[in-house]
Amino acid sequence: MEFNVKKLASDAGVFFSRAMQFTEEKLGQAEKTELDAHFENLLARADCTKNWTEKILRQTEVLLQPNPSARVEEFLYEKLDRKVPSRVTNGELLAQYMTEAASDFGPGTPYGKTLIKVGETQRRLGAAEREFIRSASISFLTPLRNFLEGDWRTISKERRILQNRRLDLDACKARLKKAKAAEAKAACEGDAVPDFQETRPRNYVLSASASALWSDEVEKAEHELRLTQTEFDRQAEVTRLLLEGISSTHVNHLRCLHEFVESQTNYYAQCYQFMLDLQKQLGRFSGTFVGNAESASPAAATSPPTVAAATLPAVPTIPVVPTIVGVPNTVAEGVLNPNEVKPPASGTRRARVLYDYEAADSTELALLADEMITVYSLPGMDPDWLIGERGNQKGKVPVTYLELLS
Repeated sequence: MEFNVKKLASDAGVFFSRAMQFTEEKLGQAEKTELDAHFENLLARADCTKNWTEKILRQTEVLLQPNPSARVEEFLYEKLDRKVPSRVTNGELLAQYMTEAASDFGPGTPYGKTLIKVGETQRRLGAAEREFIRSASISFLTPLRNFLEGDWRTISKERRILQNRRLDLDACKARLKKAKAAEAKAACEGDAVPDFQETRPRNYVLSASASALWSDEVEKAEHELRLTQTEFDRQAEVTRLLLEGISSTHVNHLRCLHEFVESQTNYYAQCYQFMLDLQKQLGRFSGTFVGNAESASPAAATSPPTVAAATLPAVPTIPVVPTIVGVPNTVAEGVLNPNEVKPPASGTRRARVLYDYEAADSTELALLADEMITVYSLPGMDPDWLIGERGNQKGKVPVTYLELLS
């Protein structure tokens, strides 16, 4: 490669000139060409857009992938232009563990059956999460990245060029100002009447020659100023057009934001429906009977159905049990007098006892494994309990100790 000394010297001179101008501006020793207010507003808006887009992008990535190591791995694969390997979601991993545990405990046992049901729901939740991440990445994250890595890089490049053009323009203005001052000084010295009696009368000739030289320097400086002013104006117009394009960027990001909200809404709606279906399978709706031919074990009493009910309190879709005439208010407060409880006209069911249960007090009914009892619910009761009847005996019984029959 040929080494161009002249070009290198020219580039070094331009760089030195810009550095000197920038330093003098910072020290307040040189004037600076100011951009108009509209242009400054466009610059501020662009910077604001870039900063908030970066923050929203990073936090959305954290929302979709909380694991920082996984995010770093995905970033490296993306930079290497390689396909990111498929990763099992936490829900799918939990489903796998529950299914394997059910195999060891026995898929026919109450606990094993419940693990299989909950595991299947977790698998569906994991699949829904995977689809949500994929949809959000395509519709929301990708446009934000494209802006930062495409449009914003172009804007930044043109802004740097504009800054250099501005420094060149101000440096030319400073050179022209100095040349005019020197020309004026030389002209003043040349206007003085020469003293031909001096021992050195040639000073008059030198002053006239210096005035002519500075006049040429002024002409060169004015020519350079016109060129740099033209280049600055052209670059300012290019940069202005790019900055005004931020408005269309906002419109595009707004559309992407709506798509992100829609995909997130669909994801949470799916999750809620999956948990409702699981509650129905486990027969755990508050104050209602839901068909369930499968048994639920005590160990599953505080598992996902309770969590789902606790995390979704604001959706009023759980049926309300009608008030039963003749039931005292003490039942809703958790105090049950078996002698005052009257079974509802409809809604009673038969249930088979799964495990022995010893009554804790007089309001509860002791149970023996494999016996058959009649059960029903009362308004305001704890959803984990039912009223059980065996002949003339009556009391509260835990739902998890029963297999509800049709």
